[in-house]
Amino acid sequence: MRDHWSSWLTGRRGEHLVVLQFVLFFGFVLMPAWSPLVTPELHAETSILRWGALAVFGLAGLLLGGFGAVHIRDYLTPLPYPVDHNRLVRHGAYSVVRHPLYASQLLAALGWTLFQLSASHLILLVIGFLFFDYKATKEEHWLTERHPEYADYARRVKKLIPWIY
Repeated sequence: MRDHWSSWLTGRRGEHLVVLQFVLFFGFVLMPAWSPLVTPELHAETSILRWGALAVFGLAGLLLGGFGAVHIRDYLTPLPYPVDHNRLVRHGAYSVVRHPLYASQLLAALGWTLFQLSASHLILLVIGFLFFDYKATKEEHWLTERHPEYADYARRVKKLIPWIY
């Protein structure tokens, strides 16, 4: 038990990243929309487009995250440090993007940002992207140590944005 708490306090397995992820998530959810350049008329005129963006990106995030969780269910942990019994998963959502659970959150956040036309949410979305990129890089370092074939997988499949990045 002492080793467990010692690990959390020192952050050797990425515990601090989990805490920061929750802070970013709740910060995004609770952030008021700030749209200094958006008039009520523009908001009204773009209503259908905004709802469409929310539906498309929200659904894409939900599907990617759902399938990602199902495909990695036996090894799922909030920590970026892989569980001892993990296997390298390269099928399903993991054949589209290496970190579908992170990508799903970014897609849903993009949908909300576009729906709100919110500069404040856009700023947090960029910070969230940088955060998930950093967290994924840490995780990939540990995965490469455990699975030498991870480097080849990483060359073939994009990190956070399918077919782009």
